[in-house]
Amino acid sequence: MLSPAATDLQQLYGQGYRLCPTPNGQLSLVLSTEREIDLYELEQLCDAVGWSRRPLRRVRKALQHSLLVVGLWRHDPRFPRLVGFARCTGDGVIEATVWDVAVHPLYQGAGLGKQLMVYVLDLLKAMQVERISLFADPGVVGFYSAQGWELEPQQKRCAFWYSP
Repeated sequence: MLSPAATDLQQLYGQGYRLCPTPNGQLSLVLSTEREIDLYELEQLCDAVGWSRRPLRRVRKALQHSLLVVGLWRHDPRFPRLVGFARCTGDGVIEATVWDVAVHPLYQGAGLGKQLMVYVLDLLKAMQVERISLFADPGVVGFYSAQGWELEPQQKRCAFWYSP
């Protein structure tokens, strides 16, 4: 598969998109804050990672009130598929909190979660946010620790990143 043209990507994902390097040259994955998240597709992703269902009207409201919403898309010019997601709340100046980080199990293990988090941090750093916190299930706290996040004293659920 040839790499998609930048103009095609920009039309589908907006100006701030980022391509994700993958070990599979046949696969194009794109990070974007500008492509709208389909609630049913997000629900399917959440189901795939084993999260409990939330009422779609509440999810819609949460997305509307988020500081940042990031989708990770398997690129297809006709029908891109949501395979990863993260969102942040906060004031956009001093504090932000990362919530709901998910990568579809079929796409895990290739560094995409790390790329998703780097993209989120880059966007928050560009806003000059000073402190970022996140809450994670105990089973994935090590994922964030390995990326340099400081864990809360009990090292169970919460991690922090501070601006240098």
